[in-house]
Amino acid sequence: MISNQPSGGLNRVDSSPRTESLRPQRPHPERPHPKSFRSRNWTQTQKIAFRIAFIFFLAMSLPNNLGWYRDVLALDWTNLHYRDVYDIARFGSGLTFFGNTLFGSSLLGYAPWIITLLVACAGGLVWTALVRLRKADPADYNLLYYWLRVVVRYRAGIGIIGFGFTKLLPTQLPYPSLGLMNTNFGDLTGQKLYWLSIGIVPWYEVFTGVVEVVAGALLFFRKTTFLGAALLFGALADIVYVNLAYDGGVHVYSSYFVLLSAFLLWYDVPFAWNLFVRERFTVPVYHYPDLSKVWQRWTRYGLKAITLFLFIGVLFYLQVVNFIYDPYKQPAQRGIRALRGNYAVTDFRLNGQPIPYSLTDSTRWQEATFENWSTLTFKVNRPARLDLSNGGGAPMRDLNRTFEVTGVAGGQRVFYYDADTLNQTLYLQDKVRLNGPRDDAPGAGNPGESGTRRKERAKNPNAISEKQWIPAPARATIGDEFTKVHPLVQTTRRRRGLVEESKPAERKRMILRYQTTDGQRVVLTGIDERKDSIYVVLDRITRPYALTESTLKAGRYD
Repeated sequence: MISNQPSGGLNRVDSSPRTESLRPQRPHPERPHPKSFRSRNWTQTQKIAFRIAFIFFLAMSLPNNLGWYRDVLALDWTNLHYRDVYDIARFGSGLTFFGNTLFGSSLLGYAPWIITLLVACAGGLVWTALVRLRKADPADYNLLYYWLRVVVRYRAGIGIIGFGFTKLLPTQLPYPSLGLMNTNFGDLTGQKLYWLSIGIVPWYEVFTGVVEVVAGALLFFRKTTFLGAALLFGALADIVYVNLAYDGGVHVYSSYFVLLSAFLLWYDVPFAWNLFVRERFTVPVYHYPDLSKVWQRWTRYGLKAITLFLFIGVLFYLQVVNFIYDPYKQPAQRGIRALRGNYAVTDFRLNGQPIPYSLTDSTRWQEATFENWSTLTFKVNRPARLDLSNGGGAPMRDLNRTFEVTGVAGGQRVFYYDADTLNQTLYLQDKVRLNGPRDDAPGAGNPGESGTRRKERAKNPNAISEKQWIPAPARATIGDEFTKVHPLVQTTRRRRGLVEESKPAERKRMILRYQTTDGQRVVLTGIDERKDSIYVVLDRITRPYALTESTLKAGRYD
């Protein structure tokens, strides 16, 4: 059954969209409809096109991986992490033989779309043939079209809201660390420059997040679908172009939302054209089921309430916690307070031999920085492996949060450290893996995260565990990484992730003792990544950056 809402006369202002029965109705004599909507009967061409579109957009809107359903069932709903809910909304769809459909960084990421479209075309033709063989078409296309739009708008809504919250509470494009601030402009890739250009103005990032979240929220309601789709199309089309221009790596996923929003806008384009371009009086006509039975109304209200509660209420709360205590691209653990800041390297000795300051020397450190979190960054005139990812993903360990090192060329070195404060010893590990992708936390943003070499590390004889090089007494002093973060982010997902990401790995490592009184001068002694003994004297310097520090920065490291 379809409800029929009267339109009223010309002397009455009626701003609500008009709804019609599935049966053709005679247009109001004083209110002619746009030409393309005078007849509500579907032509054969329209039916064939719809059958193809129905299969294609249904396949592109529903999860295509059984692992997604297993993960949803395995969630600890009493102890949620932000990524738990975010990953429900961020899933691959469509038919694919190339891995994940939506998150590829090359043009090959669109290949599954083409495969899905070809299958949809074949399915649409089979559907047409079956209808002709039966010599009857029982399908109610207006009804099917309505429910397809429901599926697509909810898929687009929950997906973009999850994306938007990472900007609304700015963690997706972080404010640059001291190490990144000290990086030479010419050592940054185009993608990195763009990300940092947004990160330095968090309040603009918040604005983009508001746009995306509002667009998604509008899609949850039938009467505001056009506004939400138009807002989503404009916002994401710009992001697609930005990613293509700057080689940002997420153009496939952003293109996906452009595709869905374009589908939702398609029905309303003739109305908009008639109203805004032709300047004709226009009453949009929408078909929707008559859900007047009690169980139908309560089912509809219940599902909508659950969706709003989970993907707006719960997700917003979890993102607030994530922003304050566990920004997913920045380490969560606090660094040693006395060491934080920029330092000049005033004395450097390798195996007891002093090495004078030189911009061309390949072993001497040029400058060093201790971040607010557990990271040591220093420069040396020796090229490092270039990581072209964006440092995203879902790593739980600070060691695997690589935004500090991604997109940075030149001689910048970034080491994560575990601190034995009792013996004043740092156990440092290079954030760039030596053996390519991590198979313990897929998609974590490390070099080579495409997944094509995920099995290489399993048989790597050089991979060692941290227990093999950090003595047991030191590990006891360092403490459990799980309990060193705020209790609100001590989630089941974090616990599982720490276990998975602590498997043996091949990395460059250093063990350095530090000596300081007030942090103005720090003396480091120990073994570097080449197993040479080093002696480094660091004197604190104050750099007057031209960039005014923002008041809206993720993470609390007090």
